Amino acid sequence: MVFAPGDEIMSGLNEFAVKYNVKSAHFIAIGDVQTAKVGWYDKTKKMFKVNAINEQCEITSMIGDIALYDGKPVVHVHVNLASSDGIVHGGHLLEGFVTPTLEVMMTVEPEPLYKKFNPEFGGVLIDPDVK
Repeated sequence: MVFAPGDEIMSGLNEFAVKYNVKSAHFIAIGDVQTAKVGWYDKTKKMFKVNAINEQCEITSMIGDIALYDGKPVVHVHVNLASSDGIVHGGHLLEGFVTPTLEVMMTVEPEPLYKKFNPEFGGVLIDPDVK
């Protein structure tokens, strides 16, 4: 799929998964963002430290997956963003607005994967034993 300028990445991936009933997939992508929010997960606090990126950056790497939780697709994305000085910022993609493009190559798997809440981590993780 190809995103256009101004498209928000996470909501776009979620909308795609819902519209096409994607139950399990993995993907890679390259492109650019005008702004983004990336998170670093602090296990002790069970929450993300949010880092705002307020400049255009190259997406030098974006990988992710889709699995089901409570019957709905959940998108999980990690990203590396290179700013104009060559410094790379990375983490969980929480929000990103595209400019000028984002090219996503997605492979939908035939068997669904499921997530389960993990109380130690404080989030939902893929669990191959859940059906």
